[in-house]
Amino acid sequence: MDGGLKIFSGLAHPDLAKRIASAAGMHLSAMDIRRFSDGEISVAIDENARGVDAFVIQPTFAPAENIMELLLICDALKRASARRVTAVIPYFGYARQDRKDRPRVAISAKVMANLIAVSGVDRVLTMDLHSSQIQGFFDIPVDHLYAARVLVRHFAEMRIPDLVVVSPDIGSVKMARAYAKRLNAGLAVIDKRRPKANAVEVYHVIGDVENKNVLLVDDLIDTAGTVVAAIARLREEGAKEIYGAITHAVLSGPAIDRLGQSEIKELVVTDSLPLRRPCDKIKVLSVAGLLGEAIQRIHREESVSSLFVE
Repeated sequence: MDGGLKIFSGLAHPDLAKRIASAAGMHLSAMDIRRFSDGEISVAIDENARGVDAFVIQPTFAPAENIMELLLICDALKRASARRVTAVIPYFGYARQDRKDRPRVAISAKVMANLIAVSGVDRVLTMDLHSSQIQGFFDIPVDHLYAARVLVRHFAEMRIPDLVVVSPDIGSVKMARAYAKRLNAGLAVIDKRRPKANAVEVYHVIGDVENKNVLLVDDLIDTAGTVVAAIARLREEGAKEIYGAITHAVLSGPAIDRLGQSEIKELVVTDSLPLRRPCDKIKVLSVAGLLGEAIQRIHREESVSSLFVE
């Protein structure tokens, strides 16, 4: 039995979920999410889900209740006899803990993948994972989209002269190279060291940025320590105007204050996460259209490979 397409949402980012549903030509389906007095989460699907192709939109940023909501919604849909459940995770939390970089630590990204799979999810749709290899942690299909489709368009329209795309670390070189190619710009890399979590030391700029306009690109910005340190070093190296294009605006702790006091001209992020508070230097672009199109293609069993272009 084919019950058609239905889109559900947790409480993590309802505004984005509404935009995605609208982009897909749909409305969010009815669901009841409540908290008991002790904090436990209760989920109930409030309409028929038998045989439906269900998509559940929920970024899994902190607090952990966002992850728990996703798992319970997916379990409820499977128990309601949904034909297929796809977890739409615009921001995949815990992705930075993707390997054993020191003894006796958890590989949290793998734990997340296991939890999602055992909750009854048949497929995952996500965007700009911290490392592409995380797709291999799943034993179910993963569609991995890139926000570059949205971000590159913005900077291409700006026509910034003498532009150099800068990777803030070695891990983001592939992303930076893709931006540079599509913007017909130069490429540079920052050599940094991270002595401990959420701390960074910048050592060298590999490439020529003197008298150039600079675009810093990365998959996420958390405390803004890396970006602010990179901005300061780029200015020392003679860079002119400095812009940023970063997919996931985690922006925890002092991040927004740091950016406000920095010499960055504009930081462009997506709405994969809700912005903690407004900042004159931060511009938010929506990825709802990209995700909405992917949902419709997956539902119609059409190719989504053209949306994977980085």
